[in-house]
This record gives sequence, C-alpha cells and structure tokens, in this order.
Amino acid sequence: MQDFVEVTGMVIYSAPVGEYDRRVILLTKETGKITAFARGARKPNSKFLAPTNLFAFGEFKLYQGKSAYTLADVHITNFFDELRMDYDAALYGTYFLEIADYYTRENLDESQMLLLLYQSLRALSKEAIPNELVKCIYEIKAIVVNGEFPGVRSEANLLSDTVYAIEFVANEPLKSLYCFNVSKEVLAQLKTECDVYRKRFMAHEFKSLSILENCRLKM
Repeated sequence: MQDFVEVTGMVIYSAPVGEYDRRVILLTKETGKITAFARGARKPNSKFLAPTNLFAFGEFKLYQGKSAYTLADVHITNFFDELRMDYDAALYGTYFLEIADYYTRENLDESQMLLLLYQSLRALSKEAIPNELVKCIYEIKAIVVNGEFPGVRSEANLLSDTVYAIEFVANEPLKSLYCFNVSKEVLAQLKTECDVYRKRFMAHEFKSLSILENCRLKM
C-alpha cells in the first residue's frame, strides 16, 4: 500500500514529458520545492490538465517514488486566471515564479517564500498598483526572506520617500506589503536599486525578465 503525502503549494514550473505526461515543480508549504509527475495530464479529459498549469495554487495529494513524486489528486483554490488574460501581468508573474524556483530548495521551510509569491500574484491580478512597483516590492522582499538584504545603500543618494519605501518593504509583514503607491521619481529610483540588488544577490539570467525588458524597450 502506497503512502500519500498531502501538501499545499503552487505550480512554479510545468513541462511536457513523453506523449501525455507533465513534469511539474511545486513550491509547497510543508516540504519546500518538490518535483512531481502528472500521468496523462495532457490528455483533453484529464483531471490534471488545468491543475498542472503555471500559477495553480491549492492542495496536492502525491505518492513518493524512488526519485520523484507522482500526482494522485488535486484541489485547486486559485488558478490566477486574471494573469492568463493579461500578457504583461503574466510575464511579471512568470518572472516571480523563476525567482521562487531560483531561491527555494527541497525539504526546507519555504512557507514565507510561498506566501510572498501568492501575495505578489494577487497584487498583479488586482491591478491596484503598477506592475513595475509590484516587481520592485517582490524583488526586495525575496532578498529579505532569504536573509541577504543589506539595507538601504548610503551611497545611492535616494529621495527620502524612496528610503521609506525600501525600509517599509523590508520590515512589513508579507500579508500587508501591497498597500501603497509611489511617485514616478520614487519608482525610477526603486527600479535602479532593485537592479543593483538583483545583480548582487541573484547571479542568474531570468528568461522572463529578458522578455520583459525587451518589451519595455519596444514601447
């Protein structure tokens, strides 16, 4: 008899395998980042067709094999459909997934990163603040969550409102991050600071970020 594991998490990576299967990476509350296979997920009538798409968040029932998990059942509570209907927001969201994939590990407590990711995707979906500001907040807080944030750079000569915004993001609880807006001048400084932080602490080329930057250049 197989032992099942039940986790709460989000699909942060999904790719076809073979003729009908999918390989997914889940960021989970209980066991960090894990790899799972969904048998027959690409068949039109499969119950795993939609739940193995990017951004799908919910409860996953799995059984563990020798080298990976296999998806047995799933209950999705949020598909983040709003992101699928907005190309720009979807790009930002995919970038957020890439950062989560870059930072997280298996069998570690990644509950804070999962909560940050969930709250950030909600912010993109609601459109209450600009996507570029959501991106800045997410990047800063991801570095904070992973214990690498160095604080405000004294040499940056920032506006007082920019300093306040950075310190607010660094210290505010995850559930109340996305509750403010900033001026164009402050946003420009935040974007510059985030570029500095990212190049220092995330030595990685994010594909979706390259696409985002190319889109910005064409506008």
